[in-house]
Amino acid sequence: MLFRVYSLSRAGRSTKERVARLVYTDEGRGEAVVFLHAFPLDGRMWAAQARELSPSRRVIVPDFAGFGGSTNVAPRTSLDEHADDVAALLDALEIERATIAGLSMGGYVALAFARRHAKRIAGLVLADTKATPDTPEGRAARDQNIALVRNEGVAPLVERLLSKLLSPSSPAEVVAFVRGTGISQTPEAVVAALAAMRDRPDSTPLLASLDVPAAVIVGEDDAITPPADARAMTAALPRAELVVLPRAGHLANLEAPQAFNAALGRVFAPAR
Repeated sequence: MLFRVYSLSRAGRSTKERVARLVYTDEGRGEAVVFLHAFPLDGRMWAAQARELSPSRRVIVPDFAGFGGSTNVAPRTSLDEHADDVAALLDALEIERATIAGLSMGGYVALAFARRHAKRIAGLVLADTKATPDTPEGRAARDQNIALVRNEGVAPLVERLLSKLLSPSSPAEVVAFVRGTGISQTPEAVVAALAAMRDRPDSTPLLASLDVPAAVIVGEDDAITPPADARAMTAALPRAELVVLPRAGHLANLEAPQAFNAALGRVFAPAR
C-alpha cells in the first residue's frame, strides 16, 4: 500500500512554518470512494475494503489530522474542519464528486461533509454511526474520557473502550489490531476528537436532503450506535438501504469484512 501526503495550507500561516502533511492512500482507478476512519483508529482500519474495491474503483483513505501518519498536522477542533480537509484533499486530487463512506467518527465527519459540501457526494455510506448529537450523559462521558487521557494517557481509554468497540466474539487478531492502533494515537489528537464529537450538531434535519444512493450499515451487536440508530437514519434518507451485520459490533468492517464489503454494493452503481 502506497502512502502519500497532501500539503494543507491555512490562511494566515507564516510562510516559514513547516508544511503540514495529511497522509492518505490512493489506489485503483474509476469512480472515487473516500473512506473515513473511526475513533480512535486511523486509515489502516480500511485495508480489507481497499483490497476489495481498488481493482474496480479509486479508493482514497486519509488519516485525519493528528491521527495515524498525519501527526504533524494540528488536531482539528471540530468535525467541520475534518470535513473541509477531505474536501481540500479531493480538490488536490482533482476529484469533483465521490462516494463518502464513514464509520463511527468517520460517519460524523461524512455528515459534516454532506452539510458543507453536499454537491460533491455521489453516494453515501454511514456505518455504525448516528445522526443525533450526544445526550447530556454522552457529553459527560466524553468529558470523563478527556480527563482520563489528559491524566493517564491514551492506553487506559483504549482499554475502557475495547468492550464497546468490539463484540464478545471478536477474533483475537482484531482485538490486537484495535488495541495497537488505538494506543498509537497521540493524546492531543484523541482529546481534540473527543471534544469535537461531544460538540457536534444534530444532523437529523440534514438527512432528508441527501438524495443520493446510500447504505446504512450496522453491526448487530453494536453497543455504541445500535441498530435502532441505523434504522432511524435509513427511514430519513431518501434512497437508503439498511444492512445489519450478524455477529459484529461497532467496528463492523473489521469483525465482518466480507459481509461489510458486500453491503457496500448497495450504494455503488455497476463499475464501468
